[in-house]
Amino acid sequence: MKSALRKDLESTIGSFIVKELVEPHFDPNWHFHPHYQLFLVEEGTGTRFIGDSIRPFGPGDLVMLGPDLPHLWRSDQPYFDPTSGLRTRGLVIYFTDDCLGADFFNHPEMVQLRRLLTDSRRGICWSGATHDQTADAMRTLQKQPANFRRVLSFLSLLDTLSHANDMEFITNANYVNPMKPADTDENSASTLAYRRMQAVHTYVLTHFHDTIKLEEVADVAGLTPSAFCRYFKTRTNKTFVDFVSEVRIGHACKLLTNSDLSISQICYESGFRTLSNFNRQFRTVTGQTPSQYVKSITNYT
Repeated sequence: MKSALRKDLESTIGSFIVKELVEPHFDPNWHFHPHYQLFLVEEGTGTRFIGDSIRPFGPGDLVMLGPDLPHLWRSDQPYFDPTSGLRTRGLVIYFTDDCLGADFFNHPEMVQLRRLLTDSRRGICWSGATHDQTADAMRTLQKQPANFRRVLSFLSLLDTLSHANDMEFITNANYVNPMKPADTDENSASTLAYRRMQAVHTYVLTHFHDTIKLEEVADVAGLTPSAFCRYFKTRTNKTFVDFVSEVRIGHACKLLTNSDLSISQICYESGFRTLSNFNRQFRTVTGQTPSQYVKSITNYT
């Protein structure tokens, strides 16, 4: 399977790209690109991987990513079944540092926008009023013709985000893309490494309901178990065990939010073998017990 790695976007006659994405599933490849990206999920569920962060996503998920920050919105498995009738839909804005001129964002008046662009290199998400206002602004921007007013709408959107106080960072402060952005050689070590990570992602997301043996996933990566553990920790800033646990907890969060299953049923449906381990891992990842998580979602809605 060929991984997208560094993705090149099509050229545009405007200063930035606004597109609606409608597909059976989102791009399943772990990749990055030199553009800033503001992305709103409007339809579809799954797990999003951004840098060293793993979280479930669903309609309304809104994030901004800086250049060369690796990411993947992995749709849930039913979306890959061509007979399911399911689809994903999202709205995305791509732009670069020099989209309005080489020094535009370096002028003194742009200090807030520069801070937003810098913060986005860790990935940012929003909730509450900022989220709703941004989603509406993105939909309006999509419908506007490529003229001066569209540029003003774009800057107004960025200005709103730059002054919001309900943002959250997505990656850890010390996360660094382990692949050099300029390294796109098809046979380079880092390109092969990304393909290896893509294979691991796919394997775990397909088998997390079951017992995952280290020997099997190491074989998928083409490494010995000990070499794979060292390799995975270097590439992701977390252990493979923690990675699997976060994927399972992400699935459990979706079930707690969108199903009538009991906590015990969700525990086993998410790949855990004991309720005590599920509760312990859930609290480690989310900072809450499953019951507290359900209450917080109920209170929010």
